[in-house]
Amino acid sequence: MPKTSVELPEDLVEAIKLPPEEVPMRLRRELAVRLYEKRLLGFGKARQLAEMTMWEFQQLLGNEKVLRSYDVEDLEKDLGTLEEFDSE
Repeated sequence: MPKTSVELPEDLVEAIKLPPEEVPMRLRRELAVRLYEKRLLGFGKARQLAEMTMWEFQQLLGNEKVLRSYDVEDLEKDLGTLEEFDSE
């Protein structure tokens, strides 16, 4: 699967008020939160983009005051997981 990369001009990276080594990780997380917030990316994929655990990403969304969407598909998935645990 091809990867997509974004190149930023050095002056832009320097303008971001973060240590340069933190910029890629923070941009990934910011992008993940905003794409999730705009419903352009589901929770699992946004979490994957942010390179965080489910719990870490949940906390990040809370810190950013982004409401977690929970739809019928999420409910069905959770119910399936509960049934798997019940059958063990």
